[in-house]
Amino acid sequence: MALSNYIQTFGQYLLERHGQRIHKIALDAGFTCPNRDGAKGIGGCTFCNNSSFNPNRSEQKTLEVQLDSGRRAIAKRTRAKKYLAYFQAYTNTYAEVAELDALYRQAMTQHDIVGLSVGTRPDCVSGAVLDLLAGYREEGRIVWLELGLQSAFDETLRRVNRGHGLKEYRDVAIEARQRGIPLCTHLILGLPGEGESHYHASLDAVLDIGVDGLKLHPLHVVKHTVLANQWRRGEYRPLGREEYIGYACDLIERTPEHIVFHRVTGTAAKDILLAPEWCSQKWNVLNGIELELKRRGHHQGCLAGMPWITVKQHKLEPPTPSNSPLSGGEPDTSPEAGQAGNPRSGCSHKGRPGGVRVTGSNLVRRSSSVVASAIPINEAILDAA
Repeated sequence: MALSNYIQTFGQYLLERHGQRIHKIALDAGFTCPNRDGAKGIGGCTFCNNSSFNPNRSEQKTLEVQLDSGRRAIAKRTRAKKYLAYFQAYTNTYAEVAELDALYRQAMTQHDIVGLSVGTRPDCVSGAVLDLLAGYREEGRIVWLELGLQSAFDETLRRVNRGHGLKEYRDVAIEARQRGIPLCTHLILGLPGEGESHYHASLDAVLDIGVDGLKLHPLHVVKHTVLANQWRRGEYRPLGREEYIGYACDLIERTPEHIVFHRVTGTAAKDILLAPEWCSQKWNVLNGIELELKRRGHHQGCLAGMPWITVKQHKLEPPTPSNSPLSGGEPDTSPEAGQAGNPRSGCSHKGRPGGVRVTGSNLVRRSSSVVASAIPINEAILDAA
């Protein structure tokens, strides 16, 4: 079995849509961030390492060199012949439109680059930038806009010194999708002050606004950050591996099947990672998510449309025996039945019926009421800085 049997992965989505394997090549185009250079703030987000994400940053490589390096790395593990230029590091729309156009086209002029994915902050995407990206789509190129929201809670975003709120995200998300630009949103699990209810409320808010893809990743502690100091003082505890896998699977179950998962975990290089240690083991976590979904008998979207608190209560209830007078003699189709491997569960594997699509604001209100790369960079925290 493979994870793509349980969720719609970005790789599988591209293969089915374009008839061939297409891989991202991560690029560092030398951008900075308005939350680092003084435009919005100084020092960046509390979890952001300003110096250690890319040890070679002082020796900035050209896009051509990075693309060639990415091709060689990908060739060792896949037969992909086409690629997306993934402008990943820091805020990749933080420049004048003419400069952005020149950089994007510099990458896309190469014969095997069929499009681009642009990671950025919600407060750094103007209408002119959206028009630019929409124009590439009109030329027949694959284009994705990746927004680093991380959390739908303004209090959390202030706590980590993010420098923007949910409103900025909502405005850009709506405008992008009105122009036909596919949107991928990044959410971090384990942010300071947040718990299970926050993760689900953030998911609900994103689904309600409208989204085409998601990235989930755990918050990890890296050297030379405010978060590292908080962790050393015992003021922050990162999620455990099993905790993260459980929460990620819960969100996957409630995500409609048409949403594309670009990522369901993130890693950090061992030389800068302080905690948790398991965040250096990408495949260990991916395999854990696959095994947990298999154990539950669940797949992406099988609980879509169901408020989180209802799902949580349902999972805590003991299953009713099929011969009980309360069951009416019908098979047990509760999530617990799926967890026991019951093939009669409506949530057994990808492609099986189960759940409905999210319909909108009612889901957000009900859930919120519960809440009182080719370059050596940190692939999770650095995304859409």
